[in-house]
Amino acid sequence: MPSASDPFLPLADVFARVPPEREALLHGSERWTFGELDARSASLAAWLLGKGVEPDDLVAFQLPNGPDFLALTFAIYRCGATPAPLSHRLPPAERDAILSIMQPRCAVDAAMLPASYATTAPIAPRPVAKSWKACTSGGSTGTPKVIVDGRPAGFPAGTSFIGIPAEGRVVVPGPLYHNAPFSAAVFALWNGSTVHTMDRFDAAQALDLIARNCISWALMVPTMMHRIMALPAAVRSTHRFAAWKQVVHTAAPMAPWLKQAWIDWLGPDHIWEVYGATEGLVRCWIGGREWLERPGSVGRPIGNARIRILRPDGTDAKPGEQGEVFAMPPGGPGSTYRYIGAERRATADGWESVGDIGWLDADGFLFLADRRDDLIISGGINIWPAEVEAAILRHPEVRSCAVFGKPDPDLGAVVHAVIESDAALTLESLCAFLADHLARPKHPRSIDVTRQTVRDDAGKFRKPRMTTTEMPA
Repeated sequence: MPSASDPFLPLADVFARVPPEREALLHGSERWTFGELDARSASLAAWLLGKGVEPDDLVAFQLPNGPDFLALTFAIYRCGATPAPLSHRLPPAERDAILSIMQPRCAVDAAMLPASYATTAPIAPRPVAKSWKACTSGGSTGTPKVIVDGRPAGFPAGTSFIGIPAEGRVVVPGPLYHNAPFSAAVFALWNGSTVHTMDRFDAAQALDLIARNCISWALMVPTMMHRIMALPAAVRSTHRFAAWKQVVHTAAPMAPWLKQAWIDWLGPDHIWEVYGATEGLVRCWIGGREWLERPGSVGRPIGNARIRILRPDGTDAKPGEQGEVFAMPPGGPGSTYRYIGAERRATADGWESVGDIGWLDADGFLFLADRRDDLIISGGINIWPAEVEAAILRHPEVRSCAVFGKPDPDLGAVVHAVIESDAALTLESLCAFLADHLARPKHPRSIDVTRQTVRDDAGKFRKPRMTTTEMPA
C-alpha cells in the first residue's frame, strides 16, 4: 500500500519514467515501444488541443482495440482531460443518446484520427485531470448513464491493482471500452508493463499468445474461461505456461464447477477473482486457496471499504441471510464517482447499493446470488439467472448462454434461455440434461439456440427488462 509520503505519478508522465525502447503494446502484428506510444500520443494531444480540449473536459471516443485506442487515451491525459471510451459498434441512436447525456467536449472515431506521426512542439504542462476515466453503462435496460470516476489521472508510487505486475507482460483480451479492461490496460502501462490486446477473443489464439509471449498476468471474464476449458484437453496441453502466474476474472459470476476446473488445471494460486463496480464503491478480492475453503465466495472487501447486507425494510441481515448488497468506500459517501444521467440508490446515511443480491458469512466473506434487477419470480419462486446459466454451461454442446425472465399470464414470469451452440438442442433435451443439476421449477420454459455469439468479449448480454408486476420494487 502506498503511503501519504509517496510521490503522485500522473498518467501523462509515464513516458518520462519508462525507457522508450521497452515494448508497450502488442496487437496482432503491431508492436509499439513506449517511445512510439509517446510520439503518437503527443501528436494526438496536439490535435485534440487544436479542437479546443480543455482541462477536465470529457473526450468521448469510439475506437476498436489496438494501439491507437491507448495512444488516444494517453493523449487525452496529456491534455489534462478525461477519456470517455465508447463501443465502436454502438448503433447511431444509442451513441447519440449517450453523447446527449455526457456532453463531451468532442467525440472522436477512427475515421477522424490523423494518420501522421508528425513531430509536434512540446505541449505545455497541463493540470492533472480530476478524473481518470468516464465509463458508460446501460445495465439491463439500455438506458445510458455515465460514471465519472472520482480519482485523478495518476496514482501514488507503489500503488498496486489486482495483481498487475510492474514491468511485466500482461494480456487484456477484452474490449477496452469496458471499465475493467480499460482500467487494467491503462494501469499496466503506468506500471511499465507491456500490454497485449486482441481484436476479438479466441480461446486457442489466446493460449498461444500467452505461451509464445511469456505472459505473466491475464484479465478474463468467465465467458472467456469457459471457452478455454471447452477446448479439447489435447489443445490446452500443447502449451507450456512457465511465465503465466495469474489469471484474474471479473465482470460476471463464475460457475463454481468452472472455477474448480481451472483450479484443477493450473492450481489454486493461479486463479483470482475481483468483485466490484465501475462506481468504485468496494473491491473484493479472493484467491483460489481461500475460495476452496468457501466455494462460491467473491472475497472480502479490501482497501478499507465496507459492506452491509440489508433486508427490504432497511435493517441489517444476519450472516448467511440473503439481502441487497450496500457498500461504503473508504473516503465516505460520494467519494468515488459521480453520475451523469442517473441517481444514486443509497440509504439515508450514505451506504450505496451495488445492485447485487447476496449474503455475508460469519467471517465477512461475500457471496452473490445475482443482480437485483435480474431476479425472476415465477409462480412465487425466486430464480436467479446466474444459477440457471451455470447449470446450462455444464452441457458439453453449449459455448455460452444468457438467461432472463419473460412475462407469463399465469406464473408472472418464466425462465427463457438464449444458447450459443452448433448442436440441434431442444428444450426437452436440455431439460433432461439439467435434471441432475438444477431443480425442475428453475428449468427454462423456452429457449433460443443460435450459432452467433451470445455474450460479448466482456461477458455482457443485455437482458430485456421484466415488466411483470411480480418484479421487486
